[in-house]
Amino acid sequence: MKRRSPQENPHPSLFVDANSSKEPASARARPTAAAVPLATRMRPLTLDEYVGQAHLLGEKGVLRQAITVDRIPSMILWGPPGSGKTSLAAIIGRTAKAKIASLSAVSAGVADLRKVVEESQARLELTGQRTILFIDEIHRFSKSQQDAILPYVEDGTVTLIGATTENPSFEVNAPLLSRTRVYKLEPLSDAEIMALVERSVADTERGLGRQQVAMQPEALSYLISMANGDARVALNALELAVELVRADDTGKRLVTRDSIAQALQRRVLPHDKKGDFHYDLISAYIKSVRGSDPHAAVYWLARMLEGGEDPLFVVRRMVILASEDIGLADPQALGVAVAAQQAVHFIGMPEGIFPLTQATLYLATAPKSNSALRAYVAAREAVNEMGNLSVPLHLRNAPTGLMAAFGHGKDYKYPHSFAGNWVEEAYLPDPLQGQRFFEPGAEGFERTLQQRLAEFAERRKKAEAEANEPDEPMPDTR
Repeated sequence: MKRRSPQENPHPSLFVDANSSKEPASARARPTAAAVPLATRMRPLTLDEYVGQAHLLGEKGVLRQAITVDRIPSMILWGPPGSGKTSLAAIIGRTAKAKIASLSAVSAGVADLRKVVEESQARLELTGQRTILFIDEIHRFSKSQQDAILPYVEDGTVTLIGATTENPSFEVNAPLLSRTRVYKLEPLSDAEIMALVERSVADTERGLGRQQVAMQPEALSYLISMANGDARVALNALELAVELVRADDTGKRLVTRDSIAQALQRRVLPHDKKGDFHYDLISAYIKSVRGSDPHAAVYWLARMLEGGEDPLFVVRRMVILASEDIGLADPQALGVAVAAQQAVHFIGMPEGIFPLTQATLYLATAPKSNSALRAYVAAREAVNEMGNLSVPLHLRNAPTGLMAAFGHGKDYKYPHSFAGNWVEEAYLPDPLQGQRFFEPGAEGFERTLQQRLAEFAERRKKAEAEANEPDEPMPDTR
């Protein structure tokens, strides 16, 4: 059987051990097989080729200095898809004087980890060579799997490089997190995506240079815009667009905006159902509604829905903020939010965007007040401070004769028996008499509530004055 050459290997490894073969490093590290995606072929091989993450890999970047002096700490590379996590780990693997072991958390288990650890321990004892263990998508590892690697990271048997798109604060165990450094990678800028695209078009060894590709300026701008900082999306879309374009008589392939659009189909919107995108987008939405900006609110709504967010999650947040941030400034806001929830549940998507948008615009333009929240917080503080205060006897229920005999409900004044359906009465426990928990604002319907409370206070003042007036003396009839 004919043996494959490195160039023919359809699945080249990103982590080639420099001592594992006598073949030239360039032959092992530069895959050019047509079956390998362009994004993989164009992975940088050195720090000088690497694009992006200047805060880590710039001239004075802390990670660049660590790589240069071969003092690689255990680390977590945290960043969005296509930001260069795997490429960076591969560069570290090539430059470090260490054995590289690579695992994917999607398919690897504890047995695979133990095998790597055993080999690492033996190598360290026999040759003194350390091992760098790269774990892709480390957030996919369970707690027990992360616990399994912890002792060997701590004692230096392996140097861990984990890659994740999820927030390590939530997805990596605290003990393992405390023994690693977290480096946050940012999405690539438009200029950085452009540099990668132009390099790929010009590169005749790994890129598309031999296909005589030319891009219309509007095609390049559109590709960069649609990639959203994801290098993999940009390069894979570029490759497909080139394949869709027929060469002219001179062999030249002109990539247009339409061919890019055909390759992409639709913009890639990064989103997740429980991670940072999920919470960051809903946070932006809530704060936009709270800030009375309907334009921003409907934008973040569209970002969530087009990214695949559960519309019922969004509308639940609407119901909450209708009370928390609008409240009695517009009592109808809660009804609008609940109606939107019922409508979305009833009709589903995509038609659900109509009640969702209507409710969003209503809530964003409604007057705002958090008086309900402030009232509850103040009442809760009183409960926590004063404890289990007794209910005044006149407010207690008296369903039986025995309870009535003990004074339950005695002297209770039924408001509807008095003019204006109001009567001076004490409703708080004695230690809290006079305490005010609710202070309405001056926006919307709460102006009316201010007037009502002022009227009640005036009535109360008048009733107290009448109660404190001395009784008139009885006339002398002698």
